Amino acid sequence: MLPIAAIIGRPNVGKSTLFNALIRQQKALTHDEPGVTRDRIYGEVRWTPRSYALVDTGGLVLDDQEQFDAEVLDQAKEAVAECAAAILVVDARAGLTPVDREAAQFLRASGKPILLAANKVDGPELEHLTAEFHELGLEVMPVSAAHRFNLRELGERIEGLFPEETWAGPAEGEAEDEPGGLRLAMLGRPNAGKSSIINALIGERRLIVSDVPGTTRDCVDVILEKGGRRYTFVDTAGVRKKGKVEHGVERFSVLRSFTASRRADVSVLVVDASQGLTTQDKKLLAFLDKEKTPFILAVNKTDLAPRSGLPHLEEFFRKALAFCSHVPVVYTSALTKAGLGGLLPLAEKLKEECGRRMPTGELNRAMRTALETHQPPLVKGRRAKFYYLTQPETNPPTFIFFVNDPALVKDSYVRYLETRLRKLFTLKMCPIRVFFKASHEKADKPGKRKAS
Repeated sequence: MLPIAAIIGRPNVGKSTLFNALIRQQKALTHDEPGVTRDRIYGEVRWTPRSYALVDTGGLVLDDQEQFDAEVLDQAKEAVAECAAAILVVDARAGLTPVDREAAQFLRASGKPILLAANKVDGPELEHLTAEFHELGLEVMPVSAAHRFNLRELGERIEGLFPEETWAGPAEGEAEDEPGGLRLAMLGRPNAGKSSIINALIGERRLIVSDVPGTTRDCVDVILEKGGRRYTFVDTAGVRKKGKVEHGVERFSVLRSFTASRRADVSVLVVDASQGLTTQDKKLLAFLDKEKTPFILAVNKTDLAPRSGLPHLEEFFRKALAFCSHVPVVYTSALTKAGLGGLLPLAEKLKEECGRRMPTGELNRAMRTALETHQPPLVKGRRAKFYYLTQPETNPPTFIFFVNDPALVKDSYVRYLETRLRKLFTLKMCPIRVFFKASHEKADKPGKRKAS
């Protein structure tokens, strides 16, 4: 489980804007009207190799009795109870208010590490605006969510608030994988058959299976020893449409489902063959593809489809996966165990592909061959010039092309290069990342042009 930091503060100090800036997504609704955010919203911050969860909360408001609004306070209490650190956000331009003082006292009572983010400090010349906030006895950091001043520093400082044991080893109740083990996260909508597939593979009713959506509320590890190999299945909560996700426990369960997917070697996205691909299935597919998660699509409950209709089913999913055609598909039935025999060997092969590293000499020979076969197109009278190619990372394989100008590499040519890399190095199933960097930039700093 990712460690959690909670954002607390009064309305209109920029909490949601800061939340969006830190997670680098427009996930929380922002508006000048107070009270737009009432429920807790979760996201993930990843400024360094470590990542942590961030939760945005509603603005704390004092009523006539100088007490916080009960409904918003309940949400804030839940956020503070589950977090490992808290960020008190204040408006540096508005100055210190009674609500800021009450919020600081509320957070101190939790005993959690606290950082005060003085927002709307647009640059170093305005840092004097933070002076009066030091009387709260908290570490004060000037920041501007809108102008991104000190944003990276804030993200890294929040990471430093978590106790070191937060990062050490797996979460409570989870075991470290033994060497040679394979960790598989089971994802999908409720009732797609995730738990049933695990039960069928291990040969016993290890997990509760029910027609009631939401039976699985937390990530559950199930270990299977087979053929001298060790497999750890992580059964996750069913991911429903955002509008149907309840407050509190279920919302946090969904966050943990995605976290489990990132920690796994391979994810298995389970869909119901009798329903085709729902809107939520498509969103999950898009999420996994965007995150470059190694995953297998398991089309379950094929026993409910007529035998004569299986070729039509396969054709349907082939067309539906055109945007991520490398993803392997298995057709299964947890009830009859059809198709399950090939799932684990396929996952092993996918993991092996993800860890494959290519020698630099072979990479550059491949690049020259690709360029000779099909040179880059002209862009406004200029053509991209390629210098060399490296592979700095695996899991998934990551390739960096050094070029004269990344902006000259068109999307169509990016797809061509990715296809050539897959073909030349037999990367049929795993996701890959391709970056383009100007030749004069440092090798460890990603360039502006990114694809795949």
